[in-house]
Amino acid sequence: MHPLRSRSFRLLFAGRALSLLGDAAIPAALALAVLKATGSTSALALVLACSMVPKLLLLPLGGVVGDRFDARTVALAMDLVRCVTQLVVGVQLLSGTPSLAVIAAVEVAGGAAGAFATPTTSPLVKGTVAAEQLQRANAAMAVAYSVSRVGGPALAGTLILTVGPGWAFVLDAASFAVSAALLCAVRVAPVTAPRRSSVLADLKEGWREVRTRDWYWSSLIGHSAWNGAAAVLMTLGPALAVERMGGDLAWAAFLQAGAVGLLLGSLAADRIRPRRPILAANAGLATYALPLVLLAANAPGPVVIGAYGLAQGGLGFLTPVWETAVQRAVPAHALARVTSYDWLLSFAAMPLGYALAPLAASAWGPELPLLAAAVAVAGCCLGTALLPGVRRFGAG
Repeated sequence: MHPLRSRSFRLLFAGRALSLLGDAAIPAALALAVLKATGSTSALALVLACSMVPKLLLLPLGGVVGDRFDARTVALAMDLVRCVTQLVVGVQLLSGTPSLAVIAAVEVAGGAAGAFATPTTSPLVKGTVAAEQLQRANAAMAVAYSVSRVGGPALAGTLILTVGPGWAFVLDAASFAVSAALLCAVRVAPVTAPRRSSVLADLKEGWREVRTRDWYWSSLIGHSAWNGAAAVLMTLGPALAVERMGGDLAWAAFLQAGAVGLLLGSLAADRIRPRRPILAANAGLATYALPLVLLAANAPGPVVIGAYGLAQGGLGFLTPVWETAVQRAVPAHALARVTSYDWLLSFAAMPLGYALAPLAASAWGPELPLLAAAVAVAGCCLGTALLPGVRRFGAG
C-alpha cells in the first residue's frame, strides 16, 4: 500500500507540499521587494542574514524541543508563527511604505521558527507511516520539494508581475495556516522517551547518537562539502554561463535541468532499494563534482547543463534514501536532535562557500574555486566508503 493512502500521512504531505510551494515563491519576491524599497544590495544581505543566523544558532535547540515535546505540536506552533511573520511582511509590502527594520525583525522570528520546525519533519514522517513504507513516504516528500522548486519561481513571477510581491507573502502565510489546520487532524505514533535531565544533557545525548555511528558523521561531512560546493557553483555559475555558455538563457536552462534532475532522482528513490543505501546515496551525491569540473574546463554548454541535471538527480535520490536510513537506525526519541545536526552542518557550509568563492575567484580566477569545490565534494562523499559502517549499512 502506498503511504499516501494513510490519512495521517496524506494530511501531513498535503500541508508540507503547500507550504513548500509558498516558500519557493518567497526568495524572488523578497529580493525584489527589498531592492525596490531600499535600492541597496546590502539591505537585502542584511535581511537574508536576519533569517539565516538565528536558524543556524537555534537548530540544535530545535532538535531538543522536537524530541522533548510532541513533534506534531511543535510543527503546528511553528506553522502558526511563520504564518504571522509572512503575513506581516506581506502587509508591509502592500502598504507601499515598508520598513526595513520591521521586515528584518520579522525575518529573525521566521528564521527562529524554522530552526524549531525543521527537525520535526523526520519524526512526523516516521510517526505517520509503517516501517516498510518509509522510503516511499520520504520519496513522496522529496517529490513535493522538487515540484515546488519548479513551480515556486513561476508562481513568484506571476504574482510579482500581476499583483505585486506582497501577495506572494500573503499566499505563503495562507499556506502555513492551511498546513497548521491539517496538522490538527494528523495522528502521530507516540514516542516513549527516557527521563530528561537538562537541555545540555539532551544536546550531548544527541551528539553521542551522531558520533557513535561512523556512517552518520562521515556522511554529514559529505553533506557539508556538497552544500559548500553548491554555494560556490551558485555564486560563480551565473557569470560564467553568461560569458561562456550563451547568455542568460543558458543559465536558465542550467537551473531548469537541475530542477528536472532533482524530480527524476526523487521519483527513482520511490522504486529503487539499494542493498547498501548509504554507500549508494553518497556515491550519487559525489556526481556534483562533474558540473564543477566541466564548468571550470569551459566544456560545451549542453554538456555542463546535462551534468548538472545528473548531479541534481543524485541529490534527489539521496534525500529519501538517507532520510529512510536515519529513521530506521536512530531511536525515535533522539531523531529530531540527530537530524538537527545534519541540517546545522549543511546550512553552515553554504555561507562559507558564498563568502570564499568570489574572493578566490578574484585572486586566482574562477577555475580554482570550482576545482577545489569539486575535489572537496567528490573526496568527502566517496571517502565515506572507507568506513566499515558505510560499507556494511544495509548489507545484512
